[in-house]
Amino acid sequence: MNYNNFTIVVCMFLSVFCFGQDSLKTIVAEPGDGILSLLRKQGVDPYEVFDEFVLLNNDNLRDSVHLIAGRTYIMPAVKLDTVAIVDSLQIQSKEIKELESVSYDIFGEKHKNVIEKSERLKGAIYYLVSGHGGPDPGAMGIYAGKAIAEDEYAYDITLRLAKELLSHGAKVYIIIQDPNDGIRDDFILEIDHDEVAYLDKTIPLNQVARLKQRVEIVNDLYKSNKGNYQRLIVTHVDSRSEGQNIDVFFYHHEHSKNGKRLAQSIHKTFEAKYKKYQPNRSYSGTFEDRTSLYLVKKTHPAMTFIEIGNIRNAKDQVRIVDPDNRQALAKWISEGVLLDYEGE
Repeated sequence: MNYNNFTIVVCMFLSVFCFGQDSLKTIVAEPGDGILSLLRKQGVDPYEVFDEFVLLNNDNLRDSVHLIAGRTYIMPAVKLDTVAIVDSLQIQSKEIKELESVSYDIFGEKHKNVIEKSERLKGAIYYLVSGHGGPDPGAMGIYAGKAIAEDEYAYDITLRLAKELLSHGAKVYIIIQDPNDGIRDDFILEIDHDEVAYLDKTIPLNQVARLKQRVEIVNDLYKSNKGNYQRLIVTHVDSRSEGQNIDVFFYHHEHSKNGKRLAQSIHKTFEAKYKKYQPNRSYSGTFEDRTSLYLVKKTHPAMTFIEIGNIRNAKDQVRIVDPDNRQALAKWISEGVLLDYEGE
């Protein structure tokens, strides 16, 4: 190794870090800024400091999650986006030691690197199923004059959740996959029909056949991983009357003690988050058995079925279309998963 080059790279890294520590104290939000984009502009890993940013600036946020243009926001204790920094420094030194990260193309170019945060979920296996997909877009709504589809938003949240779980050492199977969407930081997610089931299986047009296909895939994987800790998480966006907004709901099988605990752990996490970030708003989401649902009834792993909100309701749409909110939802679900696993 050329130690002179390595020393220069390390010094540059430290100088960037120190500069960030001194300068990233407050920042003025510009029109169009969201929390994620604001943090990225400052060279900060938004997923690491999202919760802390919200806590520091809670009185200065609309609905506890939205920036107000022209307002000044306090930056959290800064942990720089080391992936971006290392990418830059590697241009000058090919020999810098790589971070402990793994690349997953399914998350898209901007989000493909998963940096290890911990091994708290090591040994755990999670099957993630996003609702609908392929020929079936699921529930439909209108936002800003454009059609939006349940499957696109459920899939985006599922990918974000998968990335969180992987970062804590879990093994994750994404059962419904889109070859080119990746994680998208847009409000309006373009509708397509190219999703496939695990191992490139075409998703059937018939509803019962679709559900049966998912059940068979999950149960086959469950059988092949017998003896390991395994959980299933299904994510949907509900469709009710346009005027009805709902909170996030969690369902489980009536006879599954482990499924009930998983649903309860995530529900408890959401209750705590709402109390912390939206103290003036009551949280009415529940966890309950819903054994009549096909995937709840037929799949073998302990599971929870999550309804994110009503895609036709204007208030719920904000929770769904805003990428900051989708990231927060995924992170909160992952924290509930950690709570469940570590309570075993």
